[in-house]
Amino acid sequence: MTLSSVTRRLLCKASFLALAFAGLTHSAIAQEAPRVKFVTNAGEFVVEVYPDKAPKTVENFLQYVRDKHYDGTIFHRVIANFMVQGGGYDQRYLERRTRPPVEHEGREALAKGGPRNTVGTLAMARTNAPHSATAQFFINVVDNGFLDPNPQQPGYTVFGKVVSGMETVQKIRSVPTGFGGPFPSDVPQTPIVIQSARLL
Repeated sequence: MTLSSVTRRLLCKASFLALAFAGLTHSAIAQEAPRVKFVTNAGEFVVEVYPDKAPKTVENFLQYVRDKHYDGTIFHRVIANFMVQGGGYDQRYLERRTRPPVEHEGREALAKGGPRNTVGTLAMARTNAPHSATAQFFINVVDNGFLDPNPQQPGYTVFGKVVSGMETVQKIRSVPTGFGGPFPSDVPQTPIVIQSARLL
C-alpha cells in the first residue's frame, strides 16, 4: 500500500469521525430539555421539562409560559412537609383564566423513564378528576411516592424538575402560612409572587 493511499484512508476516517461527532452534538443539542426561569419576590429558580416523557403536559406548560400567564400569580398553597403550589391565582386571589384541561400523562411519563414525585420535581396540580390539569403546578419539597401513578391510581404527572435555585423553593416552603382569600389554610401570610416566568 502506498503512502498516498494510507493518507487518503486516514483522511476519510477522520472526516467520517468528524461528521459523526457533529451529528451527535447536534442531536444532543436538539434533545436538550427546555428550561424556564422563575423570578419571584423570594428569589429565583430554574426548572427543566421533559417533552420526551410527557409531551402534551410540557407543551401545555410552555404555552402558559409563552403567554406570560404565570406573571403576577402567587404560590397560594404551601405545605412545608409536602409541596408548594402556584400558577393559578393573582394577589387578589382572583383565578386566572385557563385553556381547556390537558390530557393526563402520568402513567405514560413514568413508563418512559420519567421522574417520580421526589424532592425538587415539578408536577401538574389537578382536581380529583385525572384529566383536569390546566395551569397550576406544584414542586415536591419531600419525596411524595404516594402521588406516583400505579395500577390502582392515575397519580400526578411529573414533567420536570428544579435544576437551580432549590434554595428559593426551600425558602418558600418555610414561610408562615394561614388563612387567605377563599382558602382556610396553607396560604403564605406574606404573598410569594411569581414576577416572571421565561424560557431560557
